Amino acid sequence: MTTTFSPGTTPNTVRSASGQILTVPTGWVLLPPGDAALTRRVKAAGDHWVVQEKKGRKVFSKGVWAPAATIDRIRDELESERSTEGFARRREADARRREQAQAEYVEDFYGTVLAFIAFHQNYSDLAHRMARAVTDHATPVGSGTVARTRRIPVEQRAEAAVIAWMRHQTTSYDGMKIPRVKGERREVRRMLAQRSKALLGQYRRGVAGGDDCPLRTALETRVRRPGQ
Repeated sequence: MTTTFSPGTTPNTVRSASGQILTVPTGWVLLPPGDAALTRRVKAAGDHWVVQEKKGRKVFSKGVWAPAATIDRIRDELESERSTEGFARRREADARRREQAQAEYVEDFYGTVLAFIAFHQNYSDLAHRMARAVTDHATPVGSGTVARTRRIPVEQRAEAAVIAWMRHQTTSYDGMKIPRVKGERREVRRMLAQRSKALLGQYRRGVAGGDDCPLRTALETRVRRPGQ
């Protein structure tokens, strides 16, 4: 059974859910996060304490406390397995599958974004450029964007990604000084989202603004960047 704690007041202590400070058992060491296979096997091997820290809405792993002998033994076993030719071939095959799956998801997401944008045919080229810009920003592995979550349908991910991209690229959001009042940032985002949706609506109706339109400016700036 996994017991989860938060960091304690000193390096060798942890805090329970009830707030109690516990000292780590003698002979235990902290296995830092980073090697998923090692962490899984250490957890499966017996007694261990998982340490996590919550910051805002996110939870970050701080590692796993477990007997040093157990961690050393499993690490040695893993190193032996990973030194074989068969393991290397499996790693290469797994990497190819992940790359293929990522490439397919990127193109699927691009198509979904393009369908959500749904600009008038007069702005077809602009729509494709915007869809590619949003996709390039939202889909990299590890980016932490809404496009990487599986908790909501891809259509909702695409809409959220478009609105987020527009908030940063076509509004003054990044330079705003928003008061530290509960709900204020959410309200600002809601207001900017309405503006972005109104701008999208103009392009869908075929009555968008001229060359000074913030959307056009954002996409033109992107085109001119080196390497883009």
